[in-house]
Amino acid sequence: MPKTNFQELLDAGVHFGHLRRKWNPNMQPYIFMEKNGIHIIDLQKTIVKIDESAAAIKQIAKSGRKILFVATKKQAKELVAELVGAVGMPYVTERWPGGMLTNFPTIRKAVKKMMSIDKMAKDASWDNLSKREKLQISRQRAKLEKMLGSISDLSRLPAALFIVDVMKERIAVREAQRLGIPVFAMVDTNSNPDDVDFVIPANDDASQSIKLIVGVMCDAIREGLSERKFDKDTNEPEEDDDTPVQRKPRKKFKARVVEEEVEDDDVEIDTEEKEIV
Repeated sequence: MPKTNFQELLDAGVHFGHLRRKWNPNMQPYIFMEKNGIHIIDLQKTIVKIDESAAAIKQIAKSGRKILFVATKKQAKELVAELVGAVGMPYVTERWPGGMLTNFPTIRKAVKKMMSIDKMAKDASWDNLSKREKLQISRQRAKLEKMLGSISDLSRLPAALFIVDVMKERIAVREAQRLGIPVFAMVDTNSNPDDVDFVIPANDDASQSIKLIVGVMCDAIREGLSERKFDKDTNEPEEDDDTPVQRKPRKKFKARVVEEEVEDDDVEIDTEEKEIV
């Protein structure tokens, strides 16, 4: 796996942090200097962290497990959808639905509802529905697709999360912590790195910075999947390796996973709030 190039990071503006008055003191170890009131990130440390994260993500992909990418900020949405979609990993680029991880069975029911609508549309009974009924079902299908279409293949909890901007995606970080799911993240100078297992100190606002780092992770995934395929072609197929990624020690959370049974007909998404209800 090729090492990260310092000049590429520099050109992409990965080193630009936030204004000094907005900084989080816990980011001190990753800050190189202050210039014109703006913190400059130490790119040498960023390179080390990128390579560590890419190596860990490659192993997850090689084991056949999924990494869920979360990036709902405007400048990251399309980039992440394009890059991550190309390697077949799930991603969330709309608003994070509360309970997506901690109430995963309900999310799966919503996905099944979407699939059942697709099946119904191909059935002869679809023609017997009134125009109004077809319109209502189509609208419901569009809502589900917008929120959950990118995770329709996620049949079990992801092995890890990759997050762009941990402050904006704090709910996703909290859910991952409660379930013991390791978190990889781009962490800017205004964020708390203590909430993240694999910290990548970087500018999480510039689109070029996001594109570069997410691209490196996707290349690592592609390499891991390629090695997995090669191993399967040359050896007897093995069971997926479920050995957990080593997480950073942190305070334990007392929480329980809600696995409440919900009828398919009761699973819908509110247009305004975009939450599973």
